[in-house]
Amino acid sequence: MTDLPQSSRPKSDHPSEIVLDVRHPLIVFDGVCVLCSGFVRMVVRLDRQSRFRFATAQSPLGEALFRTHGLRTDSYETNLVLIDGVAFTRLDSFVAVMSELGWPWRAMKALLLLPRPLRDWLYDRIAKNRYTLFGKKDSCDIPAPELRERFLG
Repeated sequence: MTDLPQSSRPKSDHPSEIVLDVRHPLIVFDGVCVLCSGFVRMVVRLDRQSRFRFATAQSPLGEALFRTHGLRTDSYETNLVLIDGVAFTRLDSFVAVMSELGWPWRAMKALLLLPRPLRDWLYDRIAKNRYTLFGKKDSCDIPAPELRERFLG
């Protein structure tokens, strides 16, 4: 990977000292999950302004961010999305990303009409079975050279 810009690099291993550039939404995802990696590829394709940045949950930055937001680091059953300093998980993370991509993707906000317990239950069923349903890679992908600056951690 290329050197990270100072605003995106953790100052230390202590999670409370992570400094990110809030101008760029960040998706922290399970890098060995075929479904999660496919979601990131879709976002890369749809993000015409190249605003989004990405980090695998398995990276030092990803693990630190998961810890900072009270998420497990031994099992990555949710994406963590940071937009304007606000953290989103589960189905809310998907809706937040799609909303940032504009129309027609913003229409996914309709999913927020589902009661939270139902949203969480649906998301959890897919997350717990994602490797069985979609597959698991042996290691995280190495981003193409033209995308490396968008991958942190």
